[in-house]
Amino acid sequence: MSSAPAVAPAPRVHRPPGGVVIDIDGVTKLYRMGAEIVHALRGVSLRVHRNEYLAIMGPSGSGKSTLMNMLGCLDTPTGGKYHFSEKNVSTMTDDELADIRNREIGFVFQTFNLLPRSTSLANVELPLIYAGIGHGERRAKAELALRNVGLGDRMGHKPNELSGGQRQRVAIARALVNNPSIILADEPTGNLDSKTGEEIMALLEELYAQGNTIIVVTHEEDIARHARRIVRLRDGLIEADMRQD
Repeated sequence: MSSAPAVAPAPRVHRPPGGVVIDIDGVTKLYRMGAEIVHALRGVSLRVHRNEYLAIMGPSGSGKSTLMNMLGCLDTPTGGKYHFSEKNVSTMTDDELADIRNREIGFVFQTFNLLPRSTSLANVELPLIYAGIGHGERRAKAELALRNVGLGDRMGHKPNELSGGQRQRVAIARALVNNPSIILADEPTGNLDSKTGEEIMALLEELYAQGNTIIVVTHEEDIARHARRIVRLRDGLIEADMRQD
């Protein structure tokens, strides 16, 4: 089975930031575990602008996963405020959160999260089905998204007929198909070999150069170095927030 052509490394560009897309102010998150209360986030404030490329890092127990769930509207804060594109996420219902996730956030997961019995095309179409897009339009959008990640010849293939890198490209196409406000990538190269991982990071670089807002959650320094800004968490607090050339 032939593989998709490798993505040539894109030039490292710095795009001027746009308006604020994420505004978190004094966010806390408490979990009750029996009689114990766990303080996962202890008052985190963070702003992310459109056209930013941000990496979030931190050791186990730092609050990194909790913050990722908060940014992705998979969870709501115990205290503080979270505005996404000027909408107050902190007080949203589950249905409202689901709508934000589907329309505004493109998710890329370490484990790909593809439907195993569906083709690449059907996997990419899924967010458009939830959005109520008609068959013809969603088919055209999904085909374009797959061509844009170099998988125009793999639209009819199921996940078990694809390499790990190709599966992650399908996941990225699915993340992009709704033209979301941000792409949220959780350990996007975690299940890939180093060469394939670099190809995926080159693809994210290319997407950033095209104007996408990208947030990568990772524990790997070499992956974080692709970003233009690194936020480091420790013990539920932001320990450092640095921009890099």
